[in-house]
Amino acid sequence: MYSNKPPFDYLMVHEDEMSVYGPKDHQRVISKLNTRLGMLYYVDKVIELEPFPETMIDEAKASAVPDLLLYDNETAESRIIFEICNQEGLKKDLKKVAHLIEEDNYGILEGFVYNYKTKDWYQYRKDTGWITETPSFSLVLGIDLNDFL
Repeated sequence: MYSNKPPFDYLMVHEDEMSVYGPKDHQRVISKLNTRLGMLYYVDKVIELEPFPETMIDEAKASAVPDLLLYDNETAESRIIFEICNQEGLKKDLKKVAHLIEEDNYGILEGFVYNYKTKDWYQYRKDTGWITETPSFSLVLGIDLNDFL
């Protein structure tokens, strides 16, 4: 009845590997967007892009992981990405979104950055750049995303 298996070495478990930056305000915005967009996709069936929170853009190799992405299952492309931040992370997320769209490896058409502290939206569109007028409005979806928050 006794096992010859050696005891598990718990020393190899490191607490710092479990660290993730995900304050509740940050996660709340992701949850609201994912829930509302999920309802439009799964229940109402009025959008064709499936929402995925915290998902790799390219599953074939190590790739960026936006806070939320909207995926086109027919073309196998991530069409819209979202980054949720506070003031401290804003500059990094703005660069990340613009870079991923301009890199043109994933078919991303729109990228949004939302600062949950200031409630400001930023949008970068393929072939257009930064959108200053109504940056929370998605042309791809035909929806003002700010209504979801």
